[in-house]
Amino acid sequence: MEELPAKNPFVFIQDYHFTLLGKMIKEKRPDATIALFWHIPWPTPESFSICPYQAEILEGMFGCDLIGFHIQSHCNNFLDTANRLLESKVDTEKFSVVRAGKESFIRVFPISVRDRLSNELKVADLERAVERIRREFNLQGKIVALGVDRIDYTKGIAEKISAIDRFLEKYPQYKNKFVFIQLATPSRVNIQRYHSLMAEIDELVEKKNKKHRDAGWRPIIYLKRHFSADEIEPFYSLADLCIVSSLHDGMNLVAKEYVAAKRDLSGSLILSQFTGAARELTDATPINPYSIEEFAESIKFTIEMPEDEKRRRMGGMRKIISENNIYRWAANIVTELTALKKA
Repeated sequence: MEELPAKNPFVFIQDYHFTLLGKMIKEKRPDATIALFWHIPWPTPESFSICPYQAEILEGMFGCDLIGFHIQSHCNNFLDTANRLLESKVDTEKFSVVRAGKESFIRVFPISVRDRLSNELKVADLERAVERIRREFNLQGKIVALGVDRIDYTKGIAEKISAIDRFLEKYPQYKNKFVFIQLATPSRVNIQRYHSLMAEIDELVEKKNKKHRDAGWRPIIYLKRHFSADEIEPFYSLADLCIVSSLHDGMNLVAKEYVAAKRDLSGSLILSQFTGAARELTDATPINPYSIEEFAESIKFTIEMPEDEKRRRMGGMRKIISENNIYRWAANIVTELTALKKA
């Protein structure tokens, strides 16, 4: 509160960690115009009604004048939730909710990345980093697939490993020719469920590598630690395909970061239909990560796609990333907030 200007402040709140903050600010400064962006999916009313703190969450959020989500279905779920679980008036034309005389507007703002990554690596430094990785992991002449995820049960890492296992079972001609690298960042390490998940993935990787290992080749390289943006970009650069297999994701910026890194139009993207990014990056190969057979076929399909088709698809996705980058995302929210203030 000490940071706010004396008159008519604007406040932009980021994510569910601050779900109560809008109401707290509005009670002390009713002249404030407040936006909240919700970075995770909003569930159906049936799912949300399970939560014992549903009233507190919604009341906190409706202290905001503008509430943003990644995709339209999350907005629709939120309006349905307000309509069914609160005493409120839902306006489906204006996409707003009126509660206790105050109106909150619900809008779609699909988040993105810079049209180039945040790293400051020079081209020569990037090329050296790529060659170092190739030598370290014996990737010369190999088809390299990449996954970049937090170790989280929503990311579909186990499903991804199972699909690679099935791909190599069905198409053994790719043994010794294909390598999958998973960059895995430990997450929420103080929660037992996440410890169990890490152990489960460790065991699965070891089992599948043992099953397919041939001389010095192992199909899965599993690197478990925190990676900076500068460390990730060489992996993006060398990867022939990036696999995003989220079981549920608000957006998934890894998909967009990979596309942003492919300035030479090389590479292909395999993308879960359950990510927000799938609504925009329609030139990616879509997958249902729960369907291991379909997933395995999609890997083969993407690898064998003609090079000119790969370049056409990557060019289309890069155009989307370039036009709808992180700056436009932020500007759209501020513009909408300003319009609400004037109204």
